[in-house]
Amino acid sequence: MSTEPEVLVGVHGRVGRLTLNRPRAINALDHPMVQCLDETLAAWEKDDRVDAVVIDGAGDRGLCAGGDVRAMRDSALGDGSGASAFWRDEYLLNARIARFAKPYVALMDGVVMGGGVGVSAHGSVRVVTERSKVGMPETTIGFTPDVGGTFLLSRAPGELGTHLALTAGSAGAGDAIRLGLADHYVPSERLPGLTEALLSVSSAGGITAVVERFAEPAPEAPLWAERGWIDACYSADTAEEIVARLRGHGAPEAEKAAETVLSKSPTSVKVTLEALRRARDLPDLPAVLEQEYRVSCAFLTGSDLAEGIRAQVVDKDRDPHWDPPTLAGVTDVERFFAPAPTGPLGLTD
Repeated sequence: MSTEPEVLVGVHGRVGRLTLNRPRAINALDHPMVQCLDETLAAWEKDDRVDAVVIDGAGDRGLCAGGDVRAMRDSALGDGSGASAFWRDEYLLNARIARFAKPYVALMDGVVMGGGVGVSAHGSVRVVTERSKVGMPETTIGFTPDVGGTFLLSRAPGELGTHLALTAGSAGAGDAIRLGLADHYVPSERLPGLTEALLSVSSAGGITAVVERFAEPAPEAPLWAERGWIDACYSADTAEEIVARLRGHGAPEAEKAAETVLSKSPTSVKVTLEALRRARDLPDLPAVLEQEYRVSCAFLTGSDLAEGIRAQVVDKDRDPHWDPPTLAGVTDVERFFAPAPTGPLGLTD
């Protein structure tokens, strides 16, 4: 067993570097990692010797595959206190990143899912590569996009965010930039040089110039090219109507999307759609994170979260038994938006 820290923390000149260091787990976040990131950023925010921050992931598979879902399942099968405490600290970290006053450069190479989006896409300088896969896969495990995911996806052009959220799909570099999840495209072979140059910057003002020096025009955005049927189908008011429109549209990809949505947790699909619609009307990220915390905690009261993680991660049989098993059976979405038993995050008045 490795004795290395799960987050490597260092200051190079005037730049702080955070490296998520669980490469065998694609740098999935556990609670101590979240606490380390938050405490370090809180210190660097006030440290005049640190002008900027760079975050990346160890290994060659990705920045971060999300949260530690096995621990989440264990908590869901118990009293839920571990999961709710993790989410509280994680969402507070997401808020800190979004309001961080210094350049925060996220190198979003490879897999960037769930919690990985939370520690990167709220940053001020977000870099993707041809290997990037950026997404919120939560409906696959009986959960809902969190870490500010409903904020980001609800503000993506048209209904592209709705499509990604309900299907648990991912965006490559071109689409991630088009959707507002990233800013710059840098080929992965240039990342070592970019990283070295960033860590040598002598002031915050030099960050943008360095990134632009290594950046290239973004590649094609295949999801963007499908906006016609995506916007037409996902603009419906209910999940049932979205599926009906997808099935009736005629485009092969639309039919495939319908089957994908129907394979996800019906509760997750309906709650996620409602969360996205409400997030559009909320004023800012803190307000959306407050909503997400309420919704996340409510998922601990059902069985789909533990069942979805069992099917995907524990037993890996890919055969979840959702309860209820159909969209029509999900009749009480409102309860997911009730106040959390543990109280609010305290991000809003």
